[in-house]
Amino acid sequence: MSVNPMAYEAQFFGFTPQTCMLRVYIAFQDYLFEMMLVVESVILKKLDGFPNCKISPFQIRKSTEKFLLFMKEHFDKLFSKMEEVLLQLVLNIPKNVLLPEDKVHEQYPYSKEEFQALQDEINQLQQQYRAEASAGQALRAELEEQKAVRAELEKILQWFDGLENICREHGTGNLKESFAFLTQNSKKLQDVLKDVEEKSKKIKKHDQLL
Repeated sequence: MSVNPMAYEAQFFGFTPQTCMLRVYIAFQDYLFEMMLVVESVILKKLDGFPNCKISPFQIRKSTEKFLLFMKEHFDKLFSKMEEVLLQLVLNIPKNVLLPEDKVHEQYPYSKEEFQALQDEINQLQQQYRAEASAGQALRAELEEQKAVRAELEKILQWFDGLENICREHGTGNLKESFAFLTQNSKKLQDVLKDVEEKSKKIKKHDQLL
């Protein structure tokens, strides 16, 4: 069998010419084996008509196998020549013939060097795309983080606005004075809380004594 891949022929026919020839070879070989079995069965039937014949079925089988081997050797030689002719003259696309789907290569021919340059450019563009995609992902992550920070800042501003409104309600417009006012009230609340806790402890002790 030919070792030439014949890829262009496979593109046109939809199968490799070698595969076609292999199937033809197997079909012929199967027919040859079947023919020899038929010949053997005919010989055995003919011998049944000669009771005094000393040829046994085993000898006939050996002769059939020997004749089959002889036929196969000659068949292989003939098929080899037939395969060579078919692959060259029937299943072969000439070098100067282009398939319709490959006409574009005739209009825009490229050398190996130009094709390699295009491949290098494509690889470079792919690397740039990956880098830009990675940078875009990092920017999106940073934008989400900035949104979260902005939301927290807005909460703080709202808290300051609320604090300022409380201070204004109590007649304190300056932020420093507001903090001083809050600090003073906080200390008063702490003192009240401490006084309440002490009174609570005294009440509990009094209840235990009772």
